[in-house]
Amino acid sequence: MSETLNPTRDEFAEMFEASVVDRQTFEQTVVTGTITGIEKDMAIVDVGLKTEGRVPLREFTDPGAEFDLKVGDQVDVFIDRIENAQGEAVISRDRARREEAWERLEKSFEDEDRVDGIIFNRVKGGFTVDLGGAVAFLPGSQVDIRPVRDATPLMNISQPFKILKMDKRRGNIVVSRRSVLEEDRAEHRQEVVRDLSEGDQRDGVVKNITDYGAFVELAPGVDGLLHVTDMSWSRVNHPSEVLNVNDTVQVKIIKINPETSRISLGMKQLQPDPWEGVQAKYPIGGKFHGKITNITDYGAFVELEDGIEGLVHVSEMSWVKKNVPPSSIVNAGQEVDVMVLEVDESKRRISLGLKQTLSNPWESFAERHPIGSTIEGEIKNITEFGLFVGIDDDMDGMVHLSDLDWERSGDDAIQDYEKGQMVKAKVLDVDPDKERISLGIKQVANDPMDAVGELRKGDDVTCEVTAVENGGIEVRVGGDGGPKAFIRKSDLSRDRNEQRPERFAIGDKIDARIVALDAASRRLSLSIKAREMAEEKEAVEQFGSADAGASLGDILGAALKDTEDGKG
Repeated sequence: MSETLNPTRDEFAEMFEASVVDRQTFEQTVVTGTITGIEKDMAIVDVGLKTEGRVPLREFTDPGAEFDLKVGDQVDVFIDRIENAQGEAVISRDRARREEAWERLEKSFEDEDRVDGIIFNRVKGGFTVDLGGAVAFLPGSQVDIRPVRDATPLMNISQPFKILKMDKRRGNIVVSRRSVLEEDRAEHRQEVVRDLSEGDQRDGVVKNITDYGAFVELAPGVDGLLHVTDMSWSRVNHPSEVLNVNDTVQVKIIKINPETSRISLGMKQLQPDPWEGVQAKYPIGGKFHGKITNITDYGAFVELEDGIEGLVHVSEMSWVKKNVPPSSIVNAGQEVDVMVLEVDESKRRISLGLKQTLSNPWESFAERHPIGSTIEGEIKNITEFGLFVGIDDDMDGMVHLSDLDWERSGDDAIQDYEKGQMVKAKVLDVDPDKERISLGIKQVANDPMDAVGELRKGDDVTCEVTAVENGGIEVRVGGDGGPKAFIRKSDLSRDRNEQRPERFAIGDKIDARIVALDAASRRLSLSIKAREMAEEKEAVEQFGSADAGASLGDILGAALKDTEDGKG
């Protein structure tokens, strides 16, 4: 008996060693303890091995929950150390809950299950959430589907979350409330969409307006897109012209995408299509009144009636204004008369003309200025092929190089002109279909070839030297207004020694014979040599021949004397 009550030294050592081993394996584990007392803000917990520890009361309550703890309650705690300096166990209710929570949450994360949590604090960039012992971070972007200005009503209440990321080593957990809402909304949306059919008419509320349309709520959490082009048969520049947020509107379900559950809506489909029978209503060649609704770089759209618009291409806007922006011809909102040029009912297109309702200035010009009449205008442009001369109604007429001068080449003659210069020209041709007017400047003056009149090949003419060149001389026949001709060096004299151009001077009067004349090709050829040879032949015939013993000098001298006597 005494041996049992008083163990030997060896027995005591064995008992102590066993106690130490039990204590070491006890530490860093979760055990069930008993509440033995409550003092102020601390709970005293008996964890066994004749050891007690203290735990703050706050560790026994969930965020936002009422305190509910009494002596005798069994609680799980985490043993950090069996004994501290005061001989008490260092224990934690939070650590116990956290260990249990991580094990539970890891399984939920792996199975992609939802977890319940309580938002209990606001931190930078989001909130902290208690997941039954483990604290997670809830980013601000994951609170709700739409931005939340005040999250107070969401705090301190239990609600489901989805775990986005877990890292036990770092103790990080990221959760999302938004994912739960999106899943619920998707399920609800699918249920509602299953009850909808294309062609159904429904009332909805405008929830949001964008540049391209409006989102209309058909049921809580279920909306469809009403595109701007489906709001009205008429042109709508922006959805806000037709709708306002919170408007109740009647819409028609145009299309339902079974894969994405997206719903396309329409309002104009509830009204008759104005394009049906449009070809009969707007025949080609008909003139109608409309209003310009939109102006682009390539033309202007004209509304003929609600829902019916036609395009006036820039080329059909003005007879005379070419390569100008449409906005310089018409204004938005302007009422105009137009002519129907083409109708394509299948493509819902109408081509209109604005200029066709106005008088054709090319035809009017032809009536006012018949061919052969003379006009005066300003040179607007000079090109490599002629001049453009401004005439009535902002129109231009063209003077071709060949119609600048009777005698000079066009390339030489065009050097005499410059932009802004006023010139007179004769109307040569008017083509209204091609919108072309041909003018001539040289035609204003008489054609020098007209001066040859009754002259024929073989006639002798008096000329005035106008230029002396190495290859011959240029002369004008019959004085001012007469045609010009060129006498080649070989035709300057019968005597080869006298075939020198330099023996002539500008202004000299000479006689020459016409050796070629073609008014159509404007070809006039003269020869002094031919005239001299003709005179020689005539003298020989009149005064004898070389065979009679008279010298040529005698014959020519006699002929010349006879000529002079005749003049006397």
